[in-house]
Amino acid sequence: QVQLVESGGGLVQAGGSLRLSCAASGRTFSSYGMGWFRQAPGKEREFVAVISWSGGGTNYADSVKGRFTISRDNAKNTVALQMNSLKPEDTAVYYCAARYSGGSDSYTAGDYDYWGQGTQVTVSS
Repeated sequence: QVQLVESGGGLVQAGGSLRLSCAASGRTFSSYGMGWFRQAPGKEREFVAVISWSGGGTNYADSVKGRFTISRDNAKNTVALQMNSLKPEDTAVYYCAARYSGGSDSYTAGDYDYWGQGTQVTVSS
């Protein structure tokens, strides 16, 4: 069992930055690939970024590539999403998710075993 708690969301102007953090409970955090997804009002939940269980592999949605960076600290049981050059279209609820033995090729929400409650990110124009 893994419990995930996101933090760091908020309101920011376009061009600004935010850093989201996800804290995980459990002793086997390092066994889980971690992903970030987002869901805007009236839209499907979409993949944002993923990092493999080892931290050795990452992948990003084309819409955030070059602006967002995912990282993890297995000693602290945390995964972060650094978001730079934010755009109004990045406005959404952001969720972190965990997949047992997940690699950097887990792009689908159905691949994941555990989810956090989400944190709101709002980017004003």
